[in-house]
Amino acid sequence: MTDSGPSRPRFRRPAMLDPRDADQLPGDMDPALRSQVAHTTAAAIVHRGRSEGEEDPALVERLVRLVETEGLDVVAALWSDSPATTLPGTLWRLYVLREWVRRDPRTLADRYRLGLDAAPVHHVVVGVVSPPGPEELRELLDAVLSGVWTGDLAVTLERGAAFCRVLATGAAFDADHLDLTGDDASLRLTRSAGSLVRTAEELEQAAHLWRSGSLE
Repeated sequence: MTDSGPSRPRFRRPAMLDPRDADQLPGDMDPALRSQVAHTTAAAIVHRGRSEGEEDPALVERLVRLVETEGLDVVAALWSDSPATTLPGTLWRLYVLREWVRRDPRTLADRYRLGLDAAPVHHVVVGVVSPPGPEELRELLDAVLSGVWTGDLAVTLERGAAFCRVLATGAAFDADHLDLTGDDASLRLTRSAGSLVRTAEELEQAAHLWRSGSLE
């Protein structure tokens, strides 16, 4: 997909999400209208970021920190119901990954290290120091999100997918360890590993769609 093409709707404040957009997304809203709002906001943000991000690092920084400035509930109201293989659904998954790492970097760094040796190819795709600490994981997810606007989006999505696969492997190892103690947390970690694998598959499919010009 190229950055040129038919003009897209532009917002007065396109660098950030307008909370008023989320306020007008009640749970019983017509699904077609909800989908239209999701796609319009995602397209406007990606179009602005990719057209201006290379020359405006401050804009990219604001976009990376979107959840911190606008709130997770605002972003969720706009994009969380979108199918995985759409632009808003893809952005939502990347922001959720970043927020997860931002809130619990130590646990996830430990889990990533558990999965690293068993998934070396995916670790290479991720492109982070070995083994990463909490701060390196924070920086990694910031870099992944930055790549949405300043790099090859397909490669960015593949990095995110590889990160999920390494983390899923670590979660599975952690679940096996806890299973020996009879801890109920083992089941939760097993489910988490499965969810991460699904997210990885969704990001990989989104990368394929972007390359073919079909991620909308």
